[in-house]
This record gives sequence, structure tokens and C-alpha cells, in this order.
Amino acid sequence: MIDHVSIAVRDLGNAEPFYAALLAPLGMRKLREWPNAAIGFGKTYPEFWINLRVSMAAVEEGSGVHICLRAKATGEVDAFHAAALIAGGRSDGAPGLRPHDRVRYYAAFVRDPDGNRIEAVTFPTE
Repeated sequence: MIDHVSIAVRDLGNAEPFYAALLAPLGMRKLREWPNAAIGFGKTYPEFWINLRVSMAAVEEGSGVHICLRAKATGEVDAFHAAALIAGGRSDGAPGLRPHDRVRYYAAFVRDPDGNRIEAVTFPTE
């Protein structure tokens, strides 16, 4: 239903390596760039964009900004979280099983350097 997602970042030079590292375990890579404007990552087409917004304030913790990306397996979720921390992000929920009343899922949450909250999720069957 959703074709692509765009988020704002204050510095493309800092955000590009962060998102390249974060998205690689999920099978995405840089596919498109408009210099000093935007970078698109994806598997076959740009489905995740970072857009330069130099004057934006850091995203506040309670802002509700939250993007969830699907992983194929728990190992991808783990690698997503580890890559984000190595690349300068911070954990907002370590990888783990999150039992819920309707569905069982495995997820990890990170904050990018601008405060955007990004999640990777998979739904293990075992």
C-alpha cells in the first residue's frame, strides 16, 4: 500500500553512511541521489528516502516519528540494530521477541543522529 517513505535529516553527509549501514542488512542500498537534496535507498527502486532539511530541529523523543521496516529473519534485525549503533545511532529498544496479545514479533528500535525512530521487524514462526 505504501510506495516509499521519506524522512528529513539535517546533514546528508552524516546521514548517508548511517542509513547505508542500517539498511544494508535489510537488503537495501543507495539507488538514487540528488546532490545536496536527497538520497534514495531500496532493493529495486528507491523506497526509503532521506531528504536534506538543514534548518530542521532535532526530532523530539515524543514526536511520534516512527518508521518500521520489514526484515526476513531475526538475524537481519540483529544486524540492523548493531549497524545503527556502530554508525552513530542509539538504541531505543534492543533486538528481541515482543509478545503481543494478537501477534508475536521480533524487533529492534534505533534513533538516527537527528532523532528519527526506525524499527526493523520480523515475525518468526518458531
